[in-house]
Amino acid sequence: MACGCGGLTTKPVNEATINAPAAWKATAAGKQSLAATGWLNTFSDPSLEKFVAEAVAQNQNLAAASARLRVAREGAIIGKSARLPSLSAGIASREQLLAEGQSNSFSPRYDLALSASWEPDLWGRLRDLERASFADYQAALADFRGARLSLAANTAKSWYNLVTAGEQLSLAGQTLDSFQRNLRSVERSFRGGVPGVSALDVQLARSNVSSAERSLANTTLNRDEAARTLEIFLSRYPAAEIKTSRTLPALTSNVPGGLPASMIERRPDLAASRARLFASAQRATAASKSLLPDLRLTASAGTSSSSFGRLLNSNILTSAVNASLLQTLLDGGQNQAEARAALARNAAQVADYVQASLVAFREVESALAAERSLRTQETFLLREVQQAALAERQATRDYSEGIDADILRVLESQRRANNARAALIRLRNDLLQNRIDLFLALGGDFATPQP
Repeated sequence: MACGCGGLTTKPVNEATINAPAAWKATAAGKQSLAATGWLNTFSDPSLEKFVAEAVAQNQNLAAASARLRVAREGAIIGKSARLPSLSAGIASREQLLAEGQSNSFSPRYDLALSASWEPDLWGRLRDLERASFADYQAALADFRGARLSLAANTAKSWYNLVTAGEQLSLAGQTLDSFQRNLRSVERSFRGGVPGVSALDVQLARSNVSSAERSLANTTLNRDEAARTLEIFLSRYPAAEIKTSRTLPALTSNVPGGLPASMIERRPDLAASRARLFASAQRATAASKSLLPDLRLTASAGTSSSSFGRLLNSNILTSAVNASLLQTLLDGGQNQAEARAALARNAAQVADYVQASLVAFREVESALAAERSLRTQETFLLREVQQAALAERQATRDYSEGIDADILRVLESQRRANNARAALIRLRNDLLQNRIDLFLALGGDFATPQP
């Protein structure tokens, strides 16, 4: 037996440890905020919750993930069945040739055969494989939870992209209306011979109107595309029929200070990776045990009768019980190669899990840092919007009252004000998108423990 196990001294690794910090480095210091009880609830948006519920119920990718989960569950049952005895039975009928001179040349004959087999798990190999199969099921369950979380997050992001596109479309319409009013004012001043108003001013005003019309058409297209994206997540036909007149909600809740980094362990992708790591270790252990002898017990019984009713008569059953101890002596190194390959797969799973953990840490830290930066930018941008609006009103008033006939100042003030308003809409959407990314990176809300 020593020859069968030679060269396999390395043991597989059942789990990997990562050095997680006590708290996230990018978490802003400050008073502890109330943690959300569910990440959807933090947005206080009934429409969002409605669309996410529809997506979870109707999305075909999630339905496929659910089917794969059922496959894994059946695989766990198959893995467990290998440790149990098996029994099979067969019944056959045939025609038997009678002796010469008898009235009927053939008579019916019935055969019954029973067989049973069982492999006692001497070394625990089958138990290892059973554990591996159950770990596969746990990985599939984590994959399903991950697919559901990802679907909810992407549906939420698509909904807020649609709301953002709707706000941008409304702003584009207001901009066009403003430029059209400005054009009418410039044309009146030019026809009235107001000093300082030239044909160039009229041309610039008309150019602005054309640019605003083009922007309105492009923004309409963007809004429709955002609607189609959301409809795909809902498994609806992408007809761009979802419309909204809502505005983006304000993100009032803060990320709790001192959020423990250990929460990342509940991420579905990491949970799946841990389960696959454990499964690979169990299969590597089983592969090494396959080099040891196998004990198999078999039993058989059978009978033959011209009467079907006598087949189950225990007095005429013939039986045999056998036990065999099997040891592979020569296989060209196949079993040892398979054992080494299983160890290598286990080592790969360890490396994959550690790498996935590092990526997860980066995603959370990046989302936390982005939220802090976006909050700061929002403060400055609100001030920019306010000042740009004041400048726009002042320039428009001065031009209409003849105090300042420089149309370029009016156009520039309008451009700055509109750009600032559009930037504020985008930034508020970025805040919402980033918060959703944070929930996705954490694997859920700020309060729910690991399932």
